[in-house]
Amino acid sequence: MRLEPGQVAVVTGAASGIGLAMARRFAAEGLKVVLADVEEGALHGAADELAAEGAEVLARVVDVSERDSVLALADAAYEAFGAVHVLCNNAGVGSGAEGRMWEHEPNDWKWAFSVNVWGVFHGIQAFVPRMIAAGGPGHVVNTSSGDGGIAPLPTASVYAVTKAAVVTMTESLYAHLRAEGAAVGASVLFPGPHMLRTGLWESHRNRPERYAKQRPRRTPYRSLDQYEAAMKQAGHEVAFTPVEEVAEHVVDGIRADRFWMLPASEHSDRQIRARSRSMLDRANPAYLESFILD
Repeated sequence: MRLEPGQVAVVTGAASGIGLAMARRFAAEGLKVVLADVEEGALHGAADELAAEGAEVLARVVDVSERDSVLALADAAYEAFGAVHVLCNNAGVGSGAEGRMWEHEPNDWKWAFSVNVWGVFHGIQAFVPRMIAAGGPGHVVNTSSGDGGIAPLPTASVYAVTKAAVVTMTESLYAHLRAEGAAVGASVLFPGPHMLRTGLWESHRNRPERYAKQRPRRTPYRSLDQYEAAMKQAGHEVAFTPVEEVAEHVVDGIRADRFWMLPASEHSDRQIRARSRSMLDRANPAYLESFILD
């Protein structure tokens, strides 16, 4: 799909991190951008910043876990701009789950699924029918993670499970769009190959009361800065991928109609091969036994 000035891009989770980087990159291409986020202050700050740089922006406070909220976002986008050409279902949260899977609080799973899985599905239902009906080119990008889509991460099982679901959902979407003969493409995004400086580590700041934890955490929520400091103290350097590189990868992937938005990485390729080899050999997943679970 060609990205051209005047087209419209909708990005959820757009107030910071990957979402804001994608919105900036689309705006640089001359697209009008619709920013959606649950965090009102940060959202309007991001919108003001883009508008000051000359972008045409619509900002909406949206809880992607609520279907009506996403439907209202679609109505607002079409009312303001008359079309949507790019949809990035990017909003996501961690879970705050601790301990072994059988020790997890159900609300940790409910909250993560409501945003990371239902949020993507709500976006598809709210926008894709209109994008197809328009008859022109379009593209849907769903944000997954290497933790779930490349090699599952047992130390973050709730998050990994939700992100694995996004991969399969996007594969299904791709097949349905092709069967429909639609001019709308679909991609699954794996940000990386290294860690990213995003607000995911502090997701708890936006956790709704209906999904509140039922018992106190054994350890406090750790910020990314705390994690990085602990790793450095232990003698390990933490590599980061700039969010701007992820946004550039997304733009390139849309232009190339690339389903797997997966940056080249020897580490990722090794994980993919190990998992595939285990399946083809009908062997136990030895690649999961190297994780230290504490």
